[in-house]
Amino acid sequence: MTRLRITAREAVTGPVLEVSGDLDYAGAPELRERVAALTLRPGLRLVLDLGGMEFCDSSGLTALIAARSHAHAARADLALAAVPANNTLRIMQIVGLDQVFTLHPDIRSATSP
Repeated sequence: MTRLRITAREAVTGPVLEVSGDLDYAGAPELRERVAALTLRPGLRLVLDLGGMEFCDSSGLTALIAARSHAHAARADLALAAVPANNTLRIMQIVGLDQVFTLHPDIRSATSP
């Protein structure tokens, strides 16, 4: 298991959180707290860069859904970038979350205005 690491930065479209390691039962609360602490404005796009994420369980998926809810409550958008195809993207497709989230193949396309 790899400890969750979250790095924040700004892009022209809004805040970016780079998520690496395991987004699981132990790490999901940290992501929820980091997202809840963000002040989003209408029209901004919160991007979660998942390119470094190694594992995601149901708690992690719930944290992603909570991030989407936080963004939408502020009338902002949420995009997921570089969702790992080996496990996470496949599970998202099976449960239909690929239809709920805006998915981008990489961080560059997710942060383009």
